[in-house]
Amino acid sequence: MNNKLKILALLSGVAFLSVAALTYASEEKVNTVSNVDLNKYLGTWHEIARKPLYFQNKCDYNVTANYSLNDNGTVKIDNRCYSKGGKLEQSIGEAFVVNAPANTKLKVSFLPKSLRWLPVGRGDYWILKLDDNYQVALVGTPNKKYLWLLSRTPNLDPTVTQEFLDHAKNQGYDLSDLIKTKQK
Repeated sequence: MNNKLKILALLSGVAFLSVAALTYASEEKVNTVSNVDLNKYLGTWHEIARKPLYFQNKCDYNVTANYSLNDNGTVKIDNRCYSKGGKLEQSIGEAFVVNAPANTKLKVSFLPKSLRWLPVGRGDYWILKLDDNYQVALVGTPNKKYLWLLSRTPNLDPTVTQEFLDHAKNQGYDLSDLIKTKQK
């Protein structure tokens, strides 16, 4: 290999590692809560607001997520919403804790059940803020592309909503495209 090719290969390698390091570094700027008791987190959550996600394009109102524990220790996800036409939309998935025992970072999969063992098609689900009574949660992705504000009740006090959204802004989330979920 001549010197020019060696230098090009070296520069390409350095560029690749730099991009990888920057990607990793930007993700680490998102802080999660210190610990989540999964048993307290299980149950039904109502979506108060979210950043756009193509999986939820059909969702118009009454968006909920129900979490329950599977026999194998993973978390079953039952997402439901209603379309503008009033049709119930449902998606069943599974979440895998990736930082036990803190339980603050999960990977979720909505692949068919027979394919969920594959390490592809999994999205990040990081718990960024959670009140002490497990009544309000802020969940996002480390790349700051997706965000959900969840509550145990369909409506949330505007002051609490603003507190949690301010937390997201302080972590660098752009909320200019935030969708406030309709609850009927």
